[in-house]
Amino acid sequence: MIKQHPCKLAANHRVGVVWFTGLSGSGKTTISQRVERLLLDRGYHCAVLDADKLRAGLNSDLGYTEADRTENLRRTAEVTAMFLDVGFIVLVPMITPTEAMLAQIRRRFDAHSYTEVYVRCSLDTCEQRDPKGLYRKAREGILQDFTGIDARYEPPAQPELILDTEHRSIGQCAQQLVEFIDRKYSIH
Repeated sequence: MIKQHPCKLAANHRVGVVWFTGLSGSGKTTISQRVERLLLDRGYHCAVLDADKLRAGLNSDLGYTEADRTENLRRTAEVTAMFLDVGFIVLVPMITPTEAMLAQIRRRFDAHSYTEVYVRCSLDTCEQRDPKGLYRKAREGILQDFTGIDARYEPPAQPELILDTEHRSIGQCAQQLVEFIDRKYSIH
């Protein structure tokens, strides 16, 4: 296991991983994309590693069994580490459904560079949002092993930050995260 040096700097900030966990439809990707724009405007080097895009390309050979999900996360963590090596803050919105999977990701990175963010939103609200129609397909039996329906989701025990998208807007959550990143990773 290669760990990142906590003092490695890029531009005006330390390198970092912001790993989002939460149910599908909770707002992980939307928040990460908003935060990326805000950070870029502030001079941060950052990138979003979108789970759907990774599933469509690098991880297209993987399904949704627990073993495949674990491999999906492992590969994503390795790509994330490459971005750290060139000085980025990497925003990774992935469901990451179990404590064991989150622990595996956390072990991959230095504690100074890693932040776990729980995007909290109830299953009912996520189903109402259902931006991709996935909950409907899962309820109809078209999608199997869907997190929150017939595959478990364990909220993280001790995330560094909780963004409550059920009660706060995406803009408010994005601003909360940017302020957190400024405190943790900025060198000014």
